[in-house]
Amino acid sequence: MRFNKRAPSDIPTIDLVPMLTVMMGVLAFFVVVTVSLGSEELIEVELPPQQEDDSPPPVESLSDLFIVELDAQAQTRLNGEPITAEQLALRVETYLAQNPQNTVYLVPDQTLPYEEVMQFLGQMRQVGGDRVSLALEE
Repeated sequence: MRFNKRAPSDIPTIDLVPMLTVMMGVLAFFVVVTVSLGSEELIEVELPPQQEDDSPPPVESLSDLFIVELDAQAQTRLNGEPITAEQLALRVETYLAQNPQNTVYLVPDQTLPYEEVMQFLGQMRQVGGDRVSLALEE
């Protein structure tokens, strides 16, 4: 008896594992992006009210300005005169108590390292709060 043997036909096989791996990677990417974008917090910014006229905002007169300078040797000066840190803290508190609308300006030397300036600004803000501002000379 003779059997008719046929050659097995070559049916192409499709391997789904690599395709599923790629699809799961893409899905994981979009899940991570969606979760990270959804957890951002909003920053609230208060803009100043729009002025009706073209007049500039009121500026403190030069005699009323409270300017603390930090020179290249990290020495403090109040309106051009040397002062110690303790005296400066007392003067800042007194000035801000007497002038509730005014601001204390810190003018550092351009050659000072950024870290030193920010540390000094932080010390001044412990005394004067948000009414202490960093000012730069041009």
